[in-house]
Amino acid sequence: MIDRYALPPVRAIWTERAQYERWLEVECAVVAAWEELGAAPAGTADRIRRAAVIDVDDIHAIEATVDHDVIAFITSTTHAMGDEARFFHLGMTSSDVVDTALGLALKQSGQLLLQQLDTLRGVLADQAVRYRGTVVVGRTHGIHAEPTSFGLKFLSWLAETERNQERLAHATEGVACGKISGAVGNYANIDPRVEQIALGRLGLAASKCSTQIVPRDQHAEFVAALALVGAQVERMATEIRHLQRTEVREAQEPFKPGQRGSSAMPHKKNPILCERLCGMARLLRGYVTAAYEDVALWHERDISHSSVERVILPDAVMMTYYMLDRVTWLMEGLIVDADRMETNFAVSHNLVFSQRVMLALVGRGMSREDAYTLVQGLALAAWEHGADFRTLCAAEARIGALLPPAELEALFEPQYYLRNIGPVYARFGLDKTKEEQS
Repeated sequence: MIDRYALPPVRAIWTERAQYERWLEVECAVVAAWEELGAAPAGTADRIRRAAVIDVDDIHAIEATVDHDVIAFITSTTHAMGDEARFFHLGMTSSDVVDTALGLALKQSGQLLLQQLDTLRGVLADQAVRYRGTVVVGRTHGIHAEPTSFGLKFLSWLAETERNQERLAHATEGVACGKISGAVGNYANIDPRVEQIALGRLGLAASKCSTQIVPRDQHAEFVAALALVGAQVERMATEIRHLQRTEVREAQEPFKPGQRGSSAMPHKKNPILCERLCGMARLLRGYVTAAYEDVALWHERDISHSSVERVILPDAVMMTYYMLDRVTWLMEGLIVDADRMETNFAVSHNLVFSQRVMLALVGRGMSREDAYTLVQGLALAAWEHGADFRTLCAAEARIGALLPPAELEALFEPQYYLRNIGPVYARFGLDKTKEEQS
């Protein structure tokens, strides 16, 4: 991941040095397990930890000759050790170290991402309550539909956040595992109890049935969960991109003091963050394909997945963390223009109230087909000629015969459309308004 999008603390998990430190942690946990089983002298793991030196440059230098990163790591790290070095990597294969250490990295990464989702959830809940009573025209197919609550947009995103929390928690549990089972996963040269003890020390589950590696469907599920988080972020960002358009201008990204939108046009305030987030979501979806391709490996393993994972796993994690950090900032500081929302009703000449008029006519005895045809004719006339739909309805004798002026006027009240949203809020434990909560 390029530095531009790599944020702490998740960035620190995926440095090369952190990787070698995890490898050492796995090695020491295995040695401690051998100790517990009486196959290594007491204190061997502690002596190894004290004597081990992680020198990234030295590991690189050795790897240039041996062309094997784990062998280079073992050679470099045990250089200053005495007799205890013979217990280092005892009975293990490279993937025992690499995959188990990867499980540690993914578990920690998943936990950080879940914390970010929880923070986003809180922001969305606050905004849903704040804008519960703010009326905005709803749009379907990009066209004015009917009035709705702006707060419901946040509730929809909140529900998606909760689903993503569940998916990511499950996927994180899946990758928080390791294997210490030897070259082809059959424990030929290592006691299965070593795996149980070592992984218990590391806080990881044991792969139920490994080959030389942990099966990669679990990693594919994890990346897919991240891509779904990205899809949610993209959905939110796409909505704000539309609402920030000059013709709409109902909501927009925060614009910082000193910020400039264009090198050529001083007036520009562009949704650059939302556009960036949409682009990142595309990358995450691309990583899903790569992760799925890593599932089918030859026999007990090949290394065609290795080069892929060195790129997609750290990148997908750091990108998702960045996206959640930024979209949380965006949602918390979103600039909302309720006056503009009200003004935008006029753009469609009050046509958003057409269904209420039709249903009122049906309620007074007109057939649905006749009511629909009548209202649609008036609506099309309003649209084509720029006339006010409410005025045309008031002048229509067939409507006036069934609906007195006061009743007709009441049909054009936007707040009517918010009367039944309480039960939706109650599903989130947000059934009280902001004023009632305070």
